[in-house]
Amino acid sequence: MLEQPGAPVARSGALGQDGKVTPEPDSATVDATPSDQLREEYAQLAEEIRAHRIAYYQDAAPTVSDAEFDALFRRLEELEALHPELVSNDSPTQEVGGEVSAAFTPVDHLARMYSLEDVFSLDELRAWLDRASAGVEQRSPGARVSWLTELKIDGLAVNLLYRKGELVRAATRGDGVTGEDITHNVLTIASIPRHLAGSDHPQEVEVRGEVFFPTKEFGQLNERMVAAGKAPFANPRNAAAGSLRQKDPAMTAERPLDMYVHGIGARTGLAAETQSETYDLLKAWGLPTSPYYKVLQTQDEILDYIAHFGEHRHDLLHEIDGIVIKVDSFALQRALGHTSRVPRWSVAYKYPPEEVNTKLLDILVNVGRTGRVTPFGLMEPVKVAGSTVGMATLHNQEVVKAKGVMIGDIVVLRKAGDVIPEIVGPVLALRDKQDPPVREFVMPTECPSCGTPLQPAKEGDVDIRCPNARSCPSQLRERVFHLAGRGAFDIEALGYEAAIALTQPAEPAIPPITTEAEIFDLTPEKLADVKIERDKKVKGVVTGRELVPYFYSRGTAKKPSEPSATTRKLFTELEKAKKQPLWRVLVALSIRHVGPTASRALATAFGSMERIRTASEEELANVDGVGPTIAAALKEWFAEDWHREIVDRWAAAGVRMEDEVDESAPRTLEGLTIVVTGSLQRYNRDEAKEAIITRGGKASGSVSKNTSYVVAGENAGTKLEKAEALGIPVLDEDGFIALLQNGQASDGGPAT
Repeated sequence: MLEQPGAPVARSGALGQDGKVTPEPDSATVDATPSDQLREEYAQLAEEIRAHRIAYYQDAAPTVSDAEFDALFRRLEELEALHPELVSNDSPTQEVGGEVSAAFTPVDHLARMYSLEDVFSLDELRAWLDRASAGVEQRSPGARVSWLTELKIDGLAVNLLYRKGELVRAATRGDGVTGEDITHNVLTIASIPRHLAGSDHPQEVEVRGEVFFPTKEFGQLNERMVAAGKAPFANPRNAAAGSLRQKDPAMTAERPLDMYVHGIGARTGLAAETQSETYDLLKAWGLPTSPYYKVLQTQDEILDYIAHFGEHRHDLLHEIDGIVIKVDSFALQRALGHTSRVPRWSVAYKYPPEEVNTKLLDILVNVGRTGRVTPFGLMEPVKVAGSTVGMATLHNQEVVKAKGVMIGDIVVLRKAGDVIPEIVGPVLALRDKQDPPVREFVMPTECPSCGTPLQPAKEGDVDIRCPNARSCPSQLRERVFHLAGRGAFDIEALGYEAAIALTQPAEPAIPPITTEAEIFDLTPEKLADVKIERDKKVKGVVTGRELVPYFYSRGTAKKPSEPSATTRKLFTELEKAKKQPLWRVLVALSIRHVGPTASRALATAFGSMERIRTASEEELANVDGVGPTIAAALKEWFAEDWHREIVDRWAAAGVRMEDEVDESAPRTLEGLTIVVTGSLQRYNRDEAKEAIITRGGKASGSVSKNTSYVVAGENAGTKLEKAEALGIPVLDEDGFIALLQNGQASDGGPAT
């Protein structure tokens, strides 16, 4: 949810009665008066923030990301802190964010709905906690503070008014004093009761909460929007706001909205003394409360909570953008009070932004290792989720069409944690303002790498492919990079740039390898003259481009050129790669559809490359975890002479083509399907899978009703939760070892 951040609490200075920090004067600010230029900046900034609020709250179609809005708001606060004379009563810093739309009837809240002060770093959070604790001590000496800590749902704030247990009105937050009457729409949300359960309800109570759009259904909604010729929503929060503010409640009813309540406003006849006690009452009345909140006692516990959900934020039912920390006691809340806009007893810690806006400069295509032609967006580089992103995949031409993006658009870019960056969609409100005008993407008809006419998508497939698998430079580069990956030969010294240098160097004209069959025939001498093109920098400034040796040092008259340390490591790792098990060799061959899971199954079933090569399609398909599609792909791959040459030359170079069968390992897991999740102390993930497979079990990556056991290590996530929900036995590491040894967990059953 877009909320205005509070004063930057990390500044030094005095704590004023309004709860903000007044900066200490220094030589740069003493006697400083705002210039005409500064006044103009301030006025423009305030007006821009007001416009963004309207786009966000009223139109549910923001034109900037939350991170950009936060930056604008903080700049406004900085100007006001340095020049208090600029502050007026209608300043955005003095108001709660929303406005009331003319499309809905305005209604006044019985008690004001405040915004929250935001902090953006753990240092700022510690400073806020220290300040709030000091405020409590000053007003209530000796009082102990407990902190109610909960998820900051990225949805739409709603106020529910109940009288004698009956829902009489629902309204948006609006400007905090006046909201929009959305009662008819809220009544379509199944989780919100019209009549409170139980008895002894207050005469009157306002229940505050957040309406959200479940993440799982968000993609399905956007697909329907595009199919109907409508613009997709940029994120679930916009989808929730747009759905809840439909003029026709029947339209709202079609959307799977949900709500969690997280507080109360005005109340008559409610004797609860703490926020957490109130949550228990709300739950008993049948209101939907979040299962994730905790009452914590120390800063360290709060930081642990933040770290946990920072890691698991994408495993939840709904989107979150931070963590809310509240003083639990109502008496202490009243003692701390409010500023004109935010409570002094609550703060929101914001995670680093995962959505930003940037310009889509172009849409180009990349040719993958199996010939698949994939469009990708080339964007103005922007920092998101801790890294700078300049490119993002668009998967295929149908996805480009579905997302409705055009070259030159301002787009919403999302990078959720370690997930690959994704272009969510365009900011349509800014499309007509782009210069030069936006233009449609046209899929090429020829391979941009080798010029071969592209192959149209086959029936049941959406991918366009380059059929020149043998000599397309892009496909070779991608296959070489793939064979070095962790799931294949695991050659750390052969990264993407090295793959380019081996297959597409700037010099010499003939690259060191023209097929992956030659990878184990490389020698240091073959790499001596290889050069690539790089930026030329002088004192950190790019002054042009230059050719530089890649595998060797530049060399001087006094010190001849010699292989770099990375190059020496490359040859060491190539020798180690020859000893990798058969399943990794299969992965390294880049056979379509044949990934680690199928490769393990094939290696276990047949034991050697020769047996896999000569097996019938039916024999291959009958292997558990393989099936007809993978079997057909294997037979098609081995039918090519140049493919068989790769296998033969690798074998001649000493690559292992047959697994040693460990006859000593008992077949204790025959018929069992086991899922390993989290981190184990005595096994890494691959070792655990090997241990399962060699004992006759099936190592699966997903939990289902057919799963026999789930092995849960540290930091186990949603797989553990799903196992518990399905009633599947959960083993710890000791239980897993017992299972490997004798087919049952320690003590004859699951070690949970």
